Amino acid sequence: MSSELSFVDLILEASFLVQLVMLILVGASVASWAFIFERSRVLKAANVEMKKFEDKFWSGVDLNRFYQELAARQSVQGMASIFSAGFKEFVRLRKSSSTPADAIVEGTSRAMRVSLSREIDSLESRLPFLATTGSISPYIGLFGTVWGIMNSFVALGGQQQATLAMVAPGIAEALIATAMGLFAAIPAVIAYNRFSHHVEKLENNYGNFMEEFSSILHRQALAASSDNARTAQQVG
Repeated sequence: MSSELSFVDLILEASFLVQLVMLILVGASVASWAFIFERSRVLKAANVEMKKFEDKFWSGVDLNRFYQELAARQSVQGMASIFSAGFKEFVRLRKSSSTPADAIVEGTSRAMRVSLSREIDSLESRLPFLATTGSISPYIGLFGTVWGIMNSFVALGGQQQATLAMVAPGIAEALIATAMGLFAAIPAVIAYNRFSHHVEKLENNYGNFMEEFSSILHRQALAASSDNARTAQQVG
């Protein structure tokens, strides 16, 4: 109990600037943990949603019916959003019989790339804050430590007889700032690396789906072009 009280006393008796540094680091740590829990939930949900979508998509479902089901939802995310954007553009371009198959697929791919970019931006939300916290928190804590130690030695200079007992409390309270900086930085760095890896895996899966879906739509566009050409020949 006494060590806990002495720890609190060291914080309360620190200089105003050191206390301000500690307050900033506590705020950064609290915000980091809030974002860590929030991003963990979002990325886990994105992974579950992706697996559900892939199971449904590759089960042989009719694409028109599947698109209508997704369009009826209030919002779609992840792979479902990429599929909806691509298929919507595909249907729009296919209505024009004069549009070549390659142009249809290229327009569809552009729509899916835009949707992919938006999804990745959403998944990477909060990650820059974690990266910044992990990078600068140790330096903020070190600044508080340097300032506290400097004040301790300045005060010590006015004493005729210097002892370790006189300077130890000031150095101890200053070192707390460094410890708090590390406490804020380490979880943020670990979480940033972990979440970045998850986002990269999701982006790769989304990109693979786009390529496979584009191939499917390309075959459909070629088949539709062939049908239109045969119809035109029969009419002619």
